[in-house]
Amino acid sequence: MRLNRRLAYFCASVLAVGATAPAFAQSAYDGLWHVTIVTKSGSCEPSASSTLTVTDGKISAAGQNVSGSIGREGLVRVSINGAYANGQLNGNAGSGKWNGASAGIPCSGRWEASRQ
Repeated sequence: MRLNRRLAYFCASVLAVGATAPAFAQSAYDGLWHVTIVTKSGSCEPSASSTLTVTDGKISAAGQNVSGSIGREGLVRVSINGAYANGQLNGNAGSGKWNGASAGIPCSGRWEASRQ
């Protein structure tokens, strides 16, 4: 799977998974999220987007290895298939930074998300 798709899932997971607090039923961030990633440096795809589902504070993305959490104040930290992202959610939107690699060459950029 291309890095841009992995990063899109990853950034969406970013939305749904973050800091160090354990997941709790019906988190304030549950629902569908549209995530867009933009590469600022490196040879990764210039941009990608995806819609992901957050349930009980956890993200789901078929076929993806996602881990992370969202803190009570919306602090997001997540990893997916070797890429990492962090940022902040506030209400129905959020943004942050990501970094990873494509063919061993480092890439990085920003992500933005909005609740659907």
